[in-house]
Amino acid sequence: MADWLYGKGREAFANGLIAWGSGTGGDDIRAMLVDSTDYSTAEANKDVHDFKDDVASGGIVSTSGAFTGKSYTLGVCDADDVTFSAVSGDSCEYVIIYKHTGVDGTARLIAKIDSYNGLAITPNGGDIRLAWPGDANKIFKL
Repeated sequence: MADWLYGKGREAFANGLIAWGSGTGGDDIRAMLVDSTDYSTAEANKDVHDFKDDVASGGIVSTSGAFTGKSYTLGVCDADDVTFSAVSGDSCEYVIIYKHTGVDGTARLIAKIDSYNGLAITPNGGDIRLAWPGDANKIFKL
């Protein structure tokens, strides 16, 4: 598979519906650890799936808290590393980033990542720390 930005997520950035920045005006951005067996991320879905409710609830193994330390430079989005607490369940092959709204039907999908070092992750009931890459594209580049 490959990493991608969801088409509707890119559209939301372009329309000002997602604000990556930190502080006042910045949106609540979070990540999910997702089991590939329970969520099909076929290439065709990247421009069809738009909200968190498109991800089968059985496929969501864990959800992070709100990202902190968000930054963006020249379209490169970054944030502090995230920790998923007390994770148990299925193996996680994907990280999906989304704009948290509190309602799955309005929580905009932003990116699906499967290439990070350490994926797939097999939960053991402990915390899982996800360190974002330090390369030129950081978490992702618009």
